[in-house]
Amino acid sequence: MKFTIGFRTVKHEDIDFLLTLRKKSMAKHLANAKIKLTNEQHLERIKEHYYDSHIILRDRKPIGLLKMGVVSLKGTKKSLHIRQLQILPEYQGQGIGSKVLSVVKKRALHLQLPITLNVLLKNPARGLYLRHGFQIEGKNKLEFQMRCPLEVIAA
Repeated sequence: MKFTIGFRTVKHEDIDFLLTLRKKSMAKHLANAKIKLTNEQHLERIKEHYYDSHIILRDRKPIGLLKMGVVSLKGTKKSLHIRQLQILPEYQGQGIGSKVLSVVKKRALHLQLPITLNVLLKNPARGLYLRHGFQIEGKNKLEFQMRCPLEVIAA
């Protein structure tokens, strides 16, 4: 099935959609990590770097979130950091995540920066990132730290 993926800048009115999205897309993964969050805690996470957020659209319908920005983590060189990538469960497994990562890679190539992200240990999205050339650089009790080097992006 052919479909169009697009993005739009987040608006204040998107808060309810983003809360629903976060709970639907993250509940199982957070539970696996033994992380319990209240609605207020979910909202705090949503509001962090809010205006770095982009609503993912499929055929102009909101289905996800991409939140990213240029950062320097722990004294490292700059990277384009994916803070959050969430897609409603009913749209997962359809190639949307791959299309979104292709757009992120184009942006990183334009900026000449590697891409970094963190993913919960038991989140199957790790497989998507590995397929796209991300490498595990570190691990703590909750998540993997991953990086896609510029040379992989440019290949």
